[in-house]
Amino acid sequence: MKLNYKRTFLISLAFMSICAFWQLYDTIIPLMLQNTFKLGETVTGTVMALDNVLAIFLLPVFGAYSDKVNTKLGKRTPFILFGTISAVVLMMILPAADMLGNMVLFVTTLLLLLVAMGSYRSPAVALMPDVTPKPLRSKANAVINLMGAAGGVFSLVMIKLLVKQVDKPDYIFVFLAVAALMLISVMVLVSRVKENKLAVKSEEEEGEGEEQSGRDTGKLPKEVQRSLIFILVSIFLWFMAYNAVTTAFSRYAVKVWDLKGGSFANCLLVATIAAIISYIPIGMLSGKFGRKNTIIGGILLLTASYFTGMLFQEFSVMIYLVFAVTGIGWAAINVNSYPMVVEMSKGSEVGKYTGLYYTFSMSAQIITPIVSGFLLEHISYYTLFPYAVVFSLLSLCTMLLVKHGDARPEKRSSLLENFDS
Repeated sequence: MKLNYKRTFLISLAFMSICAFWQLYDTIIPLMLQNTFKLGETVTGTVMALDNVLAIFLLPVFGAYSDKVNTKLGKRTPFILFGTISAVVLMMILPAADMLGNMVLFVTTLLLLLVAMGSYRSPAVALMPDVTPKPLRSKANAVINLMGAAGGVFSLVMIKLLVKQVDKPDYIFVFLAVAALMLISVMVLVSRVKENKLAVKSEEEEGEGEEQSGRDTGKLPKEVQRSLIFILVSIFLWFMAYNAVTTAFSRYAVKVWDLKGGSFANCLLVATIAAIISYIPIGMLSGKFGRKNTIIGGILLLTASYFTGMLFQEFSVMIYLVFAVTGIGWAAINVNSYPMVVEMSKGSEVGKYTGLYYTFSMSAQIITPIVSGFLLEHISYYTLFPYAVVFSLLSLCTMLLVKHGDARPEKRSSLLENFDS
């Protein structure tokens, strides 16, 4: 049994377009809110948290609804097609509303856009396991992760090239570039992937969860519950740190380092590429030293990068090195944290523990833009990196108390599977 790489590539186009959009959203929307509509940091942070608030409700609803749909296009494809088209139309209104300074139009469009994006995110992710046999899903997910990263890189490159270094840039062309990528991606997917014909009925794996024997019924042992709580708190804390930086960085780079136009995208681009390159060595380190130790190493790298970032009073090329370390540290955490949570779950409740993982991570992403934004507005922009240092160190303290779920990952059968995070 071999993975159909061409088909997997086509399926992953939807996820690539989603990642391209969110990279654009996280970097450009805060600048619009502040520079055009003169919103304070606290209100800007609140608006930037709305996507996560909506996601908590929309993702499970549309994911479950797509399970029950049966059309000529399949279960997931209609959501991907109409969701993408709706999102593209709405997102092209935003730069026009920005240029007109029409706040009512901007906010109304933004809310509708977030709903449109939330309507097809879960169906897009679910399409891969629908058409891929279980033994091949690790490799398939690796392809999808790489395509998602490519989408993020595309947006950052477009920001760098198309956003002019002026006080009030016109964002129409960068929005147009990302919208074109989204539209072309979904049109290729719909025309080439016939979901109903490709749907795979995977066999149930009787031996799943054998390493957790003795814990398949009843409650988890108290010591395992304690470890689960500590790692979930750790997840919350390091997302409080990381998401504060990623959400506020474009504004920080403009206000503190006086970077113009889309030049701030260089730092994020370096971090993303460094993370991609580090997946394979991180997978090797996890196999040798265990997931917990690798995560602790990632936290230390992140803390060091946050601490170093606050030392720069003006822009320097050395900042690129800092962001490369940030990307590596975040990859070390991201690759290993979810598997540790699942490792502690009972074999029949993987979905439940997956939900816990996302509840804690998304809760942090709702809270931290608001809290960090309040500090940026009422104290100083220089609070951003110290804020991240504090929460990163707190996550280190709680992570040291985790005593379970540290199974060393098996050696990957191919280099590609190291990107299955």
